[in-house]
Amino acid sequence: MPSKIVGLYVDSERDNARAVGNTVADVFRARGYEVRSNGDSLAGAQLLVTIGGDGTLLRAARKAIVDDVPILGINTGRLGFLTEFNADDARIAELPDALERGLTIEERVALQVEYDGTIYFALNDAVVRKGSASRMVPFGLNLGGEQAAHIPADGICVCTPTGSTAYFLSAGGSIISPKVEAFGIVPLLPHTLFSRPIIVPTTSRIEISCDSEIVHANLECDGDTVAELAPGASVYVTRHPKLVRFARFSSFRFFERLEEKLRWGVSIKNSQGS
Repeated sequence: MPSKIVGLYVDSERDNARAVGNTVADVFRARGYEVRSNGDSLAGAQLLVTIGGDGTLLRAARKAIVDDVPILGINTGRLGFLTEFNADDARIAELPDALERGLTIEERVALQVEYDGTIYFALNDAVVRKGSASRMVPFGLNLGGEQAAHIPADGICVCTPTGSTAYFLSAGGSIISPKVEAFGIVPLLPHTLFSRPIIVPTTSRIEISCDSEIVHANLECDGDTVAELAPGASVYVTRHPKLVRFARFSSFRFFERLEEKLRWGVSIKNSQGS
């Protein structure tokens, strides 16, 4: 028999998220589950429930990937593109029953990012961005040992299909279906008319170099700055050896979610009248 353990990862800075977290914990404890919170080990857990926005879910994924625990997100934030449902959804009371019946599991690829001997994880994206200097920085892009580009820009973003609807999209990149085995690469504010996003297979080994000898750059993973890069340093991005698992009540309908959350396919006139 599987252990009756669930994890909670709550945006503890928001009152609404804390209140929903208490409700979820009570629902599971009433059914005999041990509930482990943000800093606890997830070893043996059947599910990790995140309560907050998409950022909360991204931070929780760093913990869930270690023990291969599926994630189910409850949205108390603004967008909630990755979460399963909102905080006022009646299905919160059904979570123990749904878990015991068997939730639908959706698997997503993630990024493994290496700099100076340290390994970082990213579900959405990895960004190498120039620091506070106002001058343009030349960034090198190498794909599997082949020099692909040398771009004066503010930085380079590499994303998974999951992250293609986040910062990558804002930077002018393409939306990638989560069923496609691909990563996206886009320069940030390139100082050229001819730099375009590119799509590469997930088997690619992507090297991003900060070619300036005088300007530092930062490495960001899922929006958090994780390292300051020395001048001339390189960052290596590959596919993470594990998959992130999302637990859902039913199959994720990606294109319907695009229309619902990002207004994809909705005309300007219709969106103004809604």
